[in-house]
Amino acid sequence: MKYRFNLVAIAVMAAYSGHALADHVTPRSSDSDSTITVGGIVVTGNRASALPARSILSSVDVIGVEAIEHQSVQNSWQLFSRAPGVQLTEYRMGTTTGKFSFRGFNGEGEVNAVKLLIDGIPSNSNDGNMPYLDMIMPLDIEAIEIVRGTNDPRYGLHNIAGNANVVTKIGGNYTTARASYGSFNTRELQAGVGIEKNGFSQNYFAAVQEYHGYRDHSDSRKGTVAGKWFYDSEDGQFRTGLIARHYEQDAQEAGYLTFAQSRAHPRDSQPHNNTDGGERELNQLSLHFDWKLNEQWFWSNKAYLNTMNDQRWVRFSIRNTTQGERLAEENHKGVISSLTWRPEVSGLHSLALETGFSAEWQDNVSRRYNTTARTRTSTTRDQHYEFDIYGGYVQAIIRPTAALKIVPAYRIDRVYGDYKDILGRIDADVQDYGVIRQPKISAVYTLSEHASVYGNWGRSFQVGIGAATYKTNPLAPDLKPSINDGWELGVKLQPTDWIDGRVALWEQEASNEARRILGSASNDSENIGKTLRRGLDFQANLRPSPKLDLWANLSLQRSEIVKPGATELNNQGNEIDHVPRQIYGLGADYRVLPTLKLSAWANGQGDYYLERSNTQGKFGGYFLVNLGAVWQVQKNVSLELQARNIADRYYEYVFWDTTFPQTLHSPGEGRGIYASVRLDM
Repeated sequence: MKYRFNLVAIAVMAAYSGHALADHVTPRSSDSDSTITVGGIVVTGNRASALPARSILSSVDVIGVEAIEHQSVQNSWQLFSRAPGVQLTEYRMGTTTGKFSFRGFNGEGEVNAVKLLIDGIPSNSNDGNMPYLDMIMPLDIEAIEIVRGTNDPRYGLHNIAGNANVVTKIGGNYTTARASYGSFNTRELQAGVGIEKNGFSQNYFAAVQEYHGYRDHSDSRKGTVAGKWFYDSEDGQFRTGLIARHYEQDAQEAGYLTFAQSRAHPRDSQPHNNTDGGERELNQLSLHFDWKLNEQWFWSNKAYLNTMNDQRWVRFSIRNTTQGERLAEENHKGVISSLTWRPEVSGLHSLALETGFSAEWQDNVSRRYNTTARTRTSTTRDQHYEFDIYGGYVQAIIRPTAALKIVPAYRIDRVYGDYKDILGRIDADVQDYGVIRQPKISAVYTLSEHASVYGNWGRSFQVGIGAATYKTNPLAPDLKPSINDGWELGVKLQPTDWIDGRVALWEQEASNEARRILGSASNDSENIGKTLRRGLDFQANLRPSPKLDLWANLSLQRSEIVKPGATELNNQGNEIDHVPRQIYGLGADYRVLPTLKLSAWANGQGDYYLERSNTQGKFGGYFLVNLGAVWQVQKNVSLELQARNIADRYYEYVFWDTTFPQTLHSPGEGRGIYASVRLDM
């Protein structure tokens, strides 16, 4: 595979953005917010900024660099296993490897409910999936910030259950490299350089990975490069910068197995999958400009271009008579901006006001073909569609006293676009969703230096997915957006300096949930009716000694179809597919010596139903234990060893094939051992 840097140039008007780059990282949490930090303390810059995520007062979790940089993973979505309440869906199919989700939404791709950002740049595909996450590798990540709930007004599209921002390294002087080799002939090299002088910083990163796969016919080769150039004025009044990224991958697909095949020979790939696989190219370019007007006013701006070319050949079952080729080409341009004001108001402990604006213009192509061994025999889909969305918000942080903080907010969004079905000769405008209004409010009260209570309520939205976004039947009434109303009540505790934790009760209800029909030839969606998701989250960090860190989390959740759609009346009261009732994790880090750290951690989840009738059994539960060690051999050299799934337990992803009714299984990896050498200068 040849790795080439072929970023398309972007030319836009004034650059707009939502937040200062550094302020996407939440600093050390305090009793005046509900943020929990794992994997080391995260520190931000000291200049004036937009409102940080910890002010949103939802369930905000920050995964620090210590919990990221030593991980040996094939895919970056695996890094989210450290976050509480996060479900990982592991397809492990070529370039379509998996993703994360939370708040009772699954990772099937039917409802993609998490807004993904990379350095504050929106990074979802049109349908809400997360291919751009593949561009980021652990050695280039500074922190991951996860905001769960419906009360964050900064983002609209795909922000149904919350958002996650991956913050990469910008600034500093360093040279770092990590070479790894491990099970399944996994080979990886990551390297990064930071150069900063006289206010100008340059950061470069490159990585390549080859993976021969746990299963037959699952080879993967990928590479990524990134450059980041920023200038900070000498007086600290403004920062401007450019980030460019490029990624390529080609991979084979082992294919799905029947139940009997998965139990007898889980590492096999069947002959009908011999030519399955995919090729993916991603590019991301962003411009940044942040301006501290004075001590009270801060203006932050970004503009971006995301491009994706994704080609996949797949045959899900031997009963499928032909292989299918799926081709997606997407070009997304956008601007986001926020203006923050911190006035001094007599009678208030403090006050901050923020208003923001965002716009995104998408040009998308979706084609599908019937193929034989990757040779096209017929065209089954040829769709071209533009999707444009504009949004704005206002929010305030009002502190009447030092102990009480109230955060009211309001957001509106409006969707535009048009659609062309070349094969069906259909032209259509977007559904008239109208102005989508989203009120939100949060509050936190500090009971003492050891405890605070908080609550929030908010509204988010979901529009149709794929062709369902557009009015392809002019005689049908316009669809309304699916409105999600959610609330949360929680308490954050820090009884001593070495314990902190959070307990939260939450609920989220959708008015008429739209679900993408994954096998639809026309790229359509359906409404499954009124749904309800609710849960209880527990999490704790313990530091009983300077040498020992312990952490644990448990999420109990339930999803339910409260009022089914007209075609599925028998599903009332049933659970939504692929949503386990429990998600949990626990772990420990022990510093045996100042130069040696040992780690052990485990993750697990319960079984889930495969479809909404809840009649085809439950699958997918697992409990996996991992071990790790980091040894600082010399000042600049460290050795790392990681053993994943040390008990070699069988686990799998399973879905229900509605075309040829049967369960189809994708076995997860068995025991894997990985060794790395790291150099830091």
